[in-house]
Amino acid sequence: MTQAPVTELRERAVEQLKKKRAFFGHLLVYTLVNTTIVVIWAMTSDGGFFWPVFPMLGWGIGVVMNAWDVWRGDFTEAQVAHEMQRLQRRR
Repeated sequence: MTQAPVTELRERAVEQLKKKRAFFGHLLVYTLVNTTIVVIWAMTSDGGFFWPVFPMLGWGIGVVMNAWDVWRGDFTEAQVAHEMQRLQRRR
């Protein structure tokens, strides 16, 4: 392997690790905040309507999209070439 591909591969690996770290931070904050909301609900509601479901679902969509961004994988060379051709045709 030449130096350029190794450097490029290292940069991509570091970028992926940063994405994973950010995701797990997001997941931790999601868990802590929603646990706090559920505790507040449990202490104040006497078993009434479980309203924390709304922030949990709304924010959960963001967590799922964040996970998808981290683990969906890279683009194939064929996809990149196709997009390049499409952009070139638009010129």
